[in-house]
Amino acid sequence: MTTLFVLGSGSRGNCVAISHDGATLLVDAGFSAREIERRAAAVGLGLQSVVGIAVTHEHKDHSAGAARLARRLGAPVVTSPGTWDRLRHRAGGAQHRLVSLGGQVELGPFSIAACPTWHDASEPVAFAVRATDGTGIGVAYDLGKATAGLRYLLKDMNALVLEANHDEVRLRLGPYPPSVQHRIAGSGGHLSNRAAAELLGQLSHPGLRLVVLAHLSESCNTAADARATVEPALSRAGFAGTLHVAEQAAPLPPLPIWG
Repeated sequence: MTTLFVLGSGSRGNCVAISHDGATLLVDAGFSAREIERRAAAVGLGLQSVVGIAVTHEHKDHSAGAARLARRLGAPVVTSPGTWDRLRHRAGGAQHRLVSLGGQVELGPFSIAACPTWHDASEPVAFAVRATDGTGIGVAYDLGKATAGLRYLLKDMNALVLEANHDEVRLRLGPYPPSVQHRIAGSGGHLSNRAAAELLGQLSHPGLRLVVLAHLSESCNTAADARATVEPALSRAGFAGTLHVAEQAAPLPPLPIWG
């Protein structure tokens, strides 16, 4: 069985863990190493089993603890070439594996594939992870729009962690100046609830068992708004799995995934 752990997601830190057959892969490490260890312990996840840390991009809410944790655990950091160019100066000797776009990295029981995303970072990516039992987990956030490449990467996944960053009305009426609103809503920014719902409707299939909405804005979204927008789209697409909303302050309970 494969288990998904969402240790926290939002503008102040993101970290997801996938465990299978006694091994664990982290996707992003946007909290301090100590905080990631604390959150993992709170949900019964032992980090001594970590075989790698895949980082979507260099922004600190996705990478802050990656290098220190990688050194402490003796596990490699997996990134695109552009992301590594931005992280290598603070890697401090951490092991590294490049994931080429269109290629794969094998770590323990996991196969990791990536595709580029639209975001204001250096070669950001989304990840699709497959365990040896065939279970597929896609992680995609900090993307301004869904591309054909992203839809191809995430098709046929059994679980998806997908950004639902903002409610469009709350963003317009919220505290941010127009320049920041434009960045968030633009092609290099973040997916809205509506855009996430549209994408999930396209990605839904009988084998999709679990969806986690992630990276919600604390100023321009709520869990209730995200659910109210996404649930009808999933229902229309015939989704029969479970929908969760990630929290910034605390991890979700362990989420088993059945292929």
